[in-house]
Amino acid sequence: MDTGQKAPIGRPRGFDPDEALERAMRVFWEQGYEGASLTDLTSAMGITRTSMYAAFGNKEDLFRKALERYEEGPASYGVTALREPSARQVATAFLDGSVRATTSSGCPAGCLGVQGSLAAGDSGSGARDILAAWRDGHVSLLRDRFQQAVDEGDLPPAADPYLLARYIMTVANGIAVQAAGGATRDDLQHVAEMALRSWPPATGPDQLGG
Repeated sequence: MDTGQKAPIGRPRGFDPDEALERAMRVFWEQGYEGASLTDLTSAMGITRTSMYAAFGNKEDLFRKALERYEEGPASYGVTALREPSARQVATAFLDGSVRATTSSGCPAGCLGVQGSLAAGDSGSGARDILAAWRDGHVSLLRDRFQQAVDEGDLPPAADPYLLARYIMTVANGIAVQAAGGATRDDLQHVAEMALRSWPPATGPDQLGG
């Protein structure tokens, strides 16, 4: 007689939500929101649709959870970069992290936050909104950090924290698109370095945000 605890109906024995979510994240990362069908997702996760809905909600709910996992894992460089001691080091760490994450061996090329809703139609509008808010959130964090740098004299008074933050995010997004198209890590690292050549100095005329 089997006295072990039975798995909930629709959920396979041994189901690991963390592993299933990791696999779903990779499907979304590689195929985008609309490109990832429910069959693709459930096959990769090793569960039925009923089990997926029970554990994660609908496809958009699953995508939101997958994006959170992506931010805590491959994209964690964004929050880590904010702790660098200078604005230039923040920007450098952010772009370097973007290059590493989008060209990491064994992971899909590019960035889930950029590719997730590319070429999405009406059915992907929810995912587009989720990703737009996600990217804007990172811009806001960078803006606040660069404002701190202005207040501390690390950036010149004329520097515009919002424009600097948007600039860094735009370069990072471009790196992601190029990585998805096959650009090498070395090439993208050179792009990141070039993007920072015009970074405003701590003293002297502002070259980017004035």
